[in-house]
Amino acid sequence: MALHQPIRHGLSRKQRLTASKLLQETFEQNRRFAGHLMVMWIRNGNDASLRLGVVAGRTIGGSVERHRAKRRLREVFRLNRHRLQGKCDIVLMARGKLIEAPWDEVQSELIALAGKAGLLAKERNGK
Repeated sequence: MALHQPIRHGLSRKQRLTASKLLQETFEQNRRFAGHLMVMWIRNGNDASLRLGVVAGRTIGGSVERHRAKRRLREVFRLNRHRLQGKCDIVLMARGKLIEAPWDEVQSELIALAGKAGLLAKERNGK
């Protein structure tokens, strides 16, 4: 019996936007869509490929709260990345309410912001 390789659902290094130069470029392009829990920034460029960057400022709270907010943003993006399309990179900036918000609310806000940004892929069922 052959063993199957487990499916990796994480974000690989190629799917992350970590270079400060690219983050700065994203903010300079000033394409943002704001919600109550997060702000979605969009970066266009020849090398863009739906990579994710996450930011949580000190207004969120201490380091524990900031790291929790960033983990939540990465996870909601990871679980919904298959719904997104486009040749751009995304930076998600946490807002204070993100930490205490119910998971369904976090997920629906990401989808709503992606819809405003025109990043939602068409559903395969003809929707």
